[in-house]
Amino acid sequence: MQMRKLGKSGPEVSALGLGCMGMSQSYGVRDDKESLATIHRALELGLNFLDTADIYGPFINEELVGQAIKEKRDKFFIATKFGFVGALSDPKKIEVNGSPKHAFSACEASLQRLKIDTIDLYYLHRVDPNTPIEETVGAMSSLVKQGKVRYIGLSETSPATLRKAYKIHPISALQSEYSLWTRDPEDEIIKTCRELGIAFVPFSPLGRGFLTGKIEQVADLPADDNRRKFPRFQNENFEKNLQIVERLKSFANEKSCTVAQLVLSWVLAQGDDIIPIPGTKRRKYLEENIGSLEVKLSVADLERIEEIVPRGAAHGARYHEEMMRHANR
Repeated sequence: MQMRKLGKSGPEVSALGLGCMGMSQSYGVRDDKESLATIHRALELGLNFLDTADIYGPFINEELVGQAIKEKRDKFFIATKFGFVGALSDPKKIEVNGSPKHAFSACEASLQRLKIDTIDLYYLHRVDPNTPIEETVGAMSSLVKQGKVRYIGLSETSPATLRKAYKIHPISALQSEYSLWTRDPEDEIIKTCRELGIAFVPFSPLGRGFLTGKIEQVADLPADDNRRKFPRFQNENFEKNLQIVERLKSFANEKSCTVAQLVLSWVLAQGDDIIPIPGTKRRKYLEENIGSLEVKLSVADLERIEEIVPRGAAHGARYHEEMMRHANR
C-alpha cells in the first residue's frame, strides 16, 4: 500500500482511506456483516485510514467501526467528526454546535462508541456560525493535551477560517468534497492547505458513486437512498451527467481500468498531499478502489481527462439547499 503524510504535523497513513458513512445510512439497506468484512479486508490490503462521524446513523456508524477495530486498534488510524446536531435524514433540522462544551461531550461519547482511548484525527464537521472558530479549536486543542485526540482536522471551511484555526493549533487535515465534478476547492482551499502544510482529504471522490459508471438510471438507487434528493441525481441533470460518465467509460477502456479507478487515479494525481476517502460497504468495490493506485496517468492522460470532464461540467448543485447553508463558513 502506498502511504501519504497527513500534513506536516501528522503521521503517514494509507494513500486511500475508507469512508464508512454509507455502511450505516444514506445509500440503501445496511449490511453490517459485509461492512465489517469490508473493514477487515481493507486492513488486509494495507488500508488503515477509516473515516466516520457521530452524525452517521446517527451514532451507529461509530459503533460499527468500533466493533470492526476491536483487538486491532493499533493497526488503524481512526478519524471521526463532531459538530452536526440532528440527523442527515432530516437536513432541514440539522444545526451545528461547535461550542467547547459540546466538543468535550461529543468527544467523550465518540470514544465510548468507538471503544478506544484516543481518536487519531478529530474533525469539526462544519463551522458553527455562533461560536468563534478560535473557541472551538481551542477546545479541540485541550482534547489533544488531555490525550483524547492526537490530531485536529476541519471540514468544509473557508480559507479565512482555516487560517484563524491554524493560529490556535496545528491543523493536520482539511476535508471537503472534491472530484472530477466538484472542483471548487481548487480555487483557494487547496492552495491554503499547501501553504500551511495541511493534508487535503476529499470525500465523495467518486461523485457519490455516480462517477463509477454503475448507476445508469435513478431506479438503480434504492427507494430510500438519500442520493435521490441531490440535484445531480434528479431529472434532466441525471441524464446530462450520465453523458459525462459515458465519455469517461470510453477512456477507461483505453487505459484497461474501470471508470472508478480512472476517476480515483485522477484525484490521487492532483498531489501527494491529497488523501481521498471513497466510501463503500462492499469488499468488491473496496478492492476495485484500491486498484486505482496501480493506474498510471501521464500528463497527456490528465489533459485528456480534463477535456472529457472540464471544470464545471456537472449539472446541478452538489447538495440541496439545506446542506449547502453549512458549507464553506
